[in-house]
Amino acid sequence: PNVQLSVRFLKHHHVVPIGETDTEVKLLIADPADHYPLEAIELATGRSVSLCVGLRPEIDDLIERYYGQGRSAMGSIVESLSDDNSRSEDDIEHLRDLASEAPVIRLVNLVIQRAVEQRASDIHIEPFESRLKVRYRIDGVLHEVESPPAASTAAVISRVKIMAKLNIAERRLPQDGRIMIRVQGKELDLRVSTVPTSHGESVVMRILDREAVVFDFHTLGFTDEFLPKFTKVLELPHGILLVTGPTGSGKTTTLYTALSKLNTPDVKIITVEDPVEYQIEGINQIQAKPAIGLDFSHALRSIVRQDPDIIMIGEMRDLETAKIAIQSALTGHLVLSTLHTNNAAGGITRLLDMGVEDYLLTSTVNGILAQRLLRRLDRESAQSYEALPEVIREFGLEKLTSERPIKLYKPVPSPAYPSGYYGRTTIMEFLVMSDSIRRLI
Repeated sequence: PNVQLSVRFLKHHHVVPIGETDTEVKLLIADPADHYPLEAIELATGRSVSLCVGLRPEIDDLIERYYGQGRSAMGSIVESLSDDNSRSEDDIEHLRDLASEAPVIRLVNLVIQRAVEQRASDIHIEPFESRLKVRYRIDGVLHEVESPPAASTAAVISRVKIMAKLNIAERRLPQDGRIMIRVQGKELDLRVSTVPTSHGESVVMRILDREAVVFDFHTLGFTDEFLPKFTKVLELPHGILLVTGPTGSGKTTTLYTALSKLNTPDVKIITVEDPVEYQIEGINQIQAKPAIGLDFSHALRSIVRQDPDIIMIGEMRDLETAKIAIQSALTGHLVLSTLHTNNAAGGITRLLDMGVEDYLLTSTVNGILAQRLLRRLDRESAQSYEALPEVIREFGLEKLTSERPIKLYKPVPSPAYPSGYYGRTTIMEFLVMSDSIRRLI
């Protein structure tokens, strides 16, 4: 754009022109509620303004590109990195020195900050022969972002390992750790996993925002029609309620929401988890530690002597854990747990494959909830179109709506949401253990 504005003004208000006509200037701004810069730009240009909402790092990079020296924020940091990368990666003290340099610290902090601003759930840092790739998982989909140069691989990964209190000298074995960090005024818990690859250690950081999570069924996607059916099974005094689905489908969040509803002063709730993702006041949460022998089954044997009313098991991993859960349900406890299956009926098959007797399964399991997370269309930019006849027939859409013609919606990229999607919602399948299903088992 040819609009001439003060760089200091643009940086202060996080706003940048991205297009113009004879009568209008199009702006990308971080805070559309801040009217002062809009009025000032209208006055300075003599034109009206139209707005798009963007992220601060993206806006700052554009300001640098349009009005500065053409360097991004990461590019500026990379230029400050030490050029001494010739020494062996086996020199641990050298690695520690590299990881302690201010540019490396700023670089890793920038990667984390941008991930938080873009609502990422995971950060992937992957070394390859000629580059270090950084990707964010946003709404379940990986997106490649601006990455540091390959020469900074050792320093960046060592910095992450130091933050996670991992052994930087050990690069042959996988390691797990955690980072507690404050970003944009929020306390974040980052679960760090490293694994050795042919070009170095690959790092994944799972971002847990304790302040952003809301344990509310409607927020998770439970409808007014479905919620009473689920709640009826959840509030049974004893038995087993299972939540199934693939990794990252929101099973743990659903269980936490269920526990929050059951968490009253007149019941005792104990959980065994690996890891404990969120702390809930009033619930006794146990972190499983297999390295010292405190696995799910060992912890459960001790839990039953703690006089609990409700037990939550992070995952039903083996027959021994399943047997203790069933025994607890038979002795009057409500047990909540998760399984890795693709659908609700698959939960029954999985337990039978583990070796659980069919008569024990039918007498203890109250219900199985299977769930998936789907990306939601950005309502502002989504575009409607008329469903094709073959699509209507394949999915039986005429039974789902009385609207004619039947309309579907597709994502349309926007400056605020380049993918056309924003956030995720849950789709569910609920199997209630009825007499007819018991007879089938």
